[in-house]
Amino acid sequence: MPDTTRPVLAVIIGSTRTGRFGPTVAQWFTTRARRRGDFEIDLIDLAETRVPANLGDHDDLVPPQVAELGARLAAADAFAVVTPEYNQSFPASLKNAIDWYYQEWHAKPVAFISYGRESGGLHAVAQLRQIFAELHAVTLQGTISLPCYWDLFAADGSWPKDGAACNTSVTTMLDQLAWWAAALSEARARTPYVA
Repeated sequence: MPDTTRPVLAVIIGSTRTGRFGPTVAQWFTTRARRRGDFEIDLIDLAETRVPANLGDHDDLVPPQVAELGARLAAADAFAVVTPEYNQSFPASLKNAIDWYYQEWHAKPVAFISYGRESGGLHAVAQLRQIFAELHAVTLQGTISLPCYWDLFAADGSWPKDGAACNTSVTTMLDQLAWWAAALSEARARTPYVA
């Protein structure tokens, strides 16, 4: 049974592409988050949710997989989105998953862990910030960006290597997520958020 005294951090793997690197990044991030002990982690892999690509109309029946993911997003107090950058943007699978929902994102913090070539996914993050602002979410200013992420493998094949900057920046990100999750959860409990 989940520990309901801790805030729920939903870690979303945004890519569904064959051979994707997102699960490796998400596993590293969730391991670091679990080690702290101040979050209940819900790892959401969009490749497993099977959310339909065609959005329904407002009065259509909600597909069961959409309802299931919606319940998980609604239960979350904070989000960490793991996204690659494809052609200076983020994957269609992530946009599709975002667009199925609205209130589930309201007044909750969103952090980004991005990866890619030289930009480290920052073009994707810039666009995601605009989208989450429209959904009344609060995006963290800091981002974990992983340029040329393949260079961060250690000699033994583990990822990331000990000296990688992300090993330090993850602590700050989790500190900020915990702060915002607590502050916004308290505010939502005191006064329901109105969009």
